[in-house]
Amino acid sequence: MSVNDVAEMEQLSVATTQIRNTVEIPGAPAVVLQTLDLARHVAIDPKGKRYIVASFDDNHMGRGFVSAVFPQQNGYLTLVRLPYCEFSFDRPEEAVQRHIELVEIIQQGKFRAFLKSQQQ
Repeated sequence: MSVNDVAEMEQLSVATTQIRNTVEIPGAPAVVLQTLDLARHVAIDPKGKRYIVASFDDNHMGRGFVSAVFPQQNGYLTLVRLPYCEFSFDRPEEAVQRHIELVEIIQQGKFRAFLKSQQQ
């Protein structure tokens, strides 16, 4: 590993840490962050259905930074193996921006229409 690679990894780590500590979304309770998380929130649609929106560093799996929406059952259980959707990005800022958009789409009750538009 070259000196430049190490420097880039350190810069990315600092940038990721700064993002982790600043994501606040009105009406979306934050959830305790897991190790690789950039952000994690509970998003509740107008009918009361609950989702977990998570954005995390998945570079170790070659997927970059991922934003995903998962179903939540019984008020606490996140079904992480059954994502409704996932989006990969090269930069953590892009993943956090999509994270915020996904929470807002869910809160507005437009998530099903959004999913249909992504399948086309």
